[in-house]
Amino acid sequence: MNNEMYEVIKSRKGFIAALDQSGGSSAKTLALYGIPQESYNSEEEMFDLIHKMRERVFTSKVFTSDKILGSILFEKTMMSKVDNMFTADYLWKKKKIVSFLKVDKGLAELKNGVKLMKDIPNLEDTLKTAKEKNVFGTKMRSVIYEANEEGIKEVVKQQFEIAKIISSFGLVPIIEPEVDINSPSKEECEKMLKEEVIKQLKKWNSDAKVMFKFTIPTVPNLYLDLYDYDCVLKIVALSGGYSNEKACELLAKNKNMIASFSRALLEGLNVNQSQEEFDKKLSSSINMIYEASVK
Repeated sequence: MNNEMYEVIKSRKGFIAALDQSGGSSAKTLALYGIPQESYNSEEEMFDLIHKMRERVFTSKVFTSDKILGSILFEKTMMSKVDNMFTADYLWKKKKIVSFLKVDKGLAELKNGVKLMKDIPNLEDTLKTAKEKNVFGTKMRSVIYEANEEGIKEVVKQQFEIAKIISSFGLVPIIEPEVDINSPSKEECEKMLKEEVIKQLKKWNSDAKVMFKFTIPTVPNLYLDLYDYDCVLKIVALSGGYSNEKACELLAKNKNMIASFSRALLEGLNVNQSQEEFDKKLSSSINMIYEASVK
């Protein structure tokens, strides 16, 4: 583990920018950015366009370590270049921003009220590459829709099993068992989720650091006491479909929980904006998310 990067995540104030949109969400992200689906003819073109969008964000003068601790990257982003440097190298060497890699390959079919992660082929090769490319940690997402004990138990078990492999490569896993914000039993799901997480933490090697990415809980500070476990480095929040304003309002009620927003961060950015307009809008979003994260 890179000690300097570890100290950034542990001690510096700020939030994590999630720019890891995958094949499933990239078209929607581009449409919101002002690039409709009919503007490109292949998946390759789509990924080129979304990398250009990410590159514009990363190289913006307002995207700095003053307020941003880290960024979550899609695998193609890790293997692409920004300003003639591999993305994670650019972010660390030019901006002192830490990189995380999205390692999951999407969600399985709904079963027992949850969507587990699909199998992750060649995970170990990906983790080796991530280490070589100056990446600090990883992220992987499952989704919980119902307060189904068996389903939630399976989600947490799967997350920790893969986290163990990730930790063995000297990377810090972000465990992300998202609770759908529209679940009619959201509060109950979160209570059950926390119970299962604690069961796993009690068995976890305290020297192997982990992070969590949770939906902003219905009961503020629900997850705060997870910091009682020495292995827990940081707890971050996903925006989950809330607007930036709503996500920040809810996040601000939670102590020591910082943002790891994706759609909310990019809200209002458009391919046709001048650089000045783009920077102004991005700066506004960054400032709002930062304030909610450090309150």
